[in-house]
Amino acid sequence: MTAQVRRARTDDPAEVARLYEICLRTGADGEDATDRYADPRLLGEVYLGAYLALEPDLAFVLDDGAGPLGYVVGTRDTVAFESRCEREWWPGLRERYADHAFPAGSPDSALVEMIRTPGRTDAPWLDDFPAHLHVDLLPDGQGGGNGRRLLETLFEALRGHGVRGLHLGVSDTNTRAIGFYEHIGLRRLPTPDGTVLGISFA
Repeated sequence: MTAQVRRARTDDPAEVARLYEICLRTGADGEDATDRYADPRLLGEVYLGAYLALEPDLAFVLDDGAGPLGYVVGTRDTVAFESRCEREWWPGLRERYADHAFPAGSPDSALVEMIRTPGRTDAPWLDDFPAHLHVDLLPDGQGGGNGRRLLETLFEALRGHGVRGLHLGVSDTNTRAIGFYEHIGLRRLPTPDGTVLGISFA
């Protein structure tokens, strides 16, 4: 069966758990990060959960009939989303994860620090590229144009909301992902550190 792109079932705990698993299994520049973290849900709490909870209409999965092989999630307005997370997402996680829940310097500790003091996006191009996304595909879902179909589904949904453009932060070491994004039309945006790509819907 050819894998299909569909809306994520964000009200289904089993599907949400599966998406958290995918987040972890692709959390090391696309490779499996399971052995890196003591808490298997923590990576998903930082990089996935808020999108499923707060922007469910912008969450899509690649499903081969047996369940999701990957997902894309996004927000139409990064600044508004970050403010909403501060009100509705981070407080509950701050109660759950104490300051010293994990050894200092551990990957888990670094994620807890992000929960406690999340960064805010501030760049001169935000007016033109206000949306952003996260996308992850297991190896079985890669190839065959699946990544492109996932992204184009999200892009079409954002266009339907009148969004002008989207940006995407990528690890400098994830050269395969950077090459893929540039191949489908994203271009580098000026930033003092890291790699940020953008695409205009105007």
